[in-house]
Amino acid sequence: MTAAPGYAPRRTLPLRVEIVRQFKRRRTLAMFGLLLALPWILVIAFQFGPQSQGSQPQTGVRMSDLATAGGLNFGAFVLSVSANFLLVVAVALFCGDTVASEANWSSLRYLLAAPVPRDRLLRQKLIVALGYAAAAVICVPLMALLAGTLAFGWNDIQVPGTGETIAALDVLPRFGIVIGYALVSQLVVAALAFMISTMTDSPLGAVGGAVGLWIVSTILQAVEALGGLREFLPTFWNTAWLDALAPELDWSGMAKGASISVTYAAILIAVAFRRFRRKDVVS
Repeated sequence: MTAAPGYAPRRTLPLRVEIVRQFKRRRTLAMFGLLLALPWILVIAFQFGPQSQGSQPQTGVRMSDLATAGGLNFGAFVLSVSANFLLVVAVALFCGDTVASEANWSSLRYLLAAPVPRDRLLRQKLIVALGYAAAAVICVPLMALLAGTLAFGWNDIQVPGTGETIAALDVLPRFGIVIGYALVSQLVVAALAFMISTMTDSPLGAVGGAVGLWIVSTILQAVEALGGLREFLPTFWNTAWLDALAPELDWSGMAKGASISVTYAAILIAVAFRRFRRKDVVS
C-alpha cells in the first residue's frame, strides 16, 4: 500500500503545534500561575508573620529560620518546601495528562489515523511535556530568588544547621547546580506519569497514580528497617542538592541520586513506548 502524495511521517505533529496546544490549556496557565505566585505568597507570609532571626548565625538553625536572611536563602527555602509535593504535582500533571487526555477526548485514534506514527506521537508529546515540566521546576527557584532579593536583599547565604556564611558570588553558580539536580530528580515523576498516561484514558488517574507512588516511596524511605534498600528508592536522594550549598561542595549524594533517577526514568519511558506500540487504541 503506497503512501499518499506528500505524506512524510517526520512532518506529522510538529513540536510547535503541540507546544501551542498545551500552552493554551487552562491547566497549564493555572499551574504556572500558582508556581509563580508561591514565592510572593511566602514573602507576604514572612513579612506579616513573626520576625525571623535568620540574619544572626546560629547553631542548629533550620532552613525556615534563615529564609529571610537574603534572596539566596529564600530561594533555597522555597525550593525545599515545594520540591516534595507541589513540583511533583506540576511535573506529574504535564507528563501524565499529555496522552491520557487525548484518549479521554477520543482524539487519540484520530491522531494515529492522520496518520502519525506511534513512536513519533509519543516522542513529540514527551518532549513537549518534559519541556513544560522543566520550565515549572526552573521557574519556582528563579522567581523565589527574585522575590527574596527584592524583599530581603542580596546577602551572603547562611548554611542551615551550622549557620556558616558563604559569599553570595561564590554560591550563585552552585544555585545553578541546585536547579539542575532538582530537574534530574523529577525525571522519575515525569517518566512514571508518562508511562501511566499511555495505559489509561483517565488524565486524573495518570497524574494521581504518579503522585501516589511518589508518596508511597517517601513513606518507605522513612522506614529504617529497610536499611540500605532505601537508597534505591527514587525519593531517598531528593534533598541531596543541599550538599551544593554546604561550605565544601559534595557531589557524592547528588551523583547517586542522579544515577538512580536517570535509570528509573529510562526504564519507565522504555516500558511506555513498548506498551503503546502494542496497545489497541479505541478512544
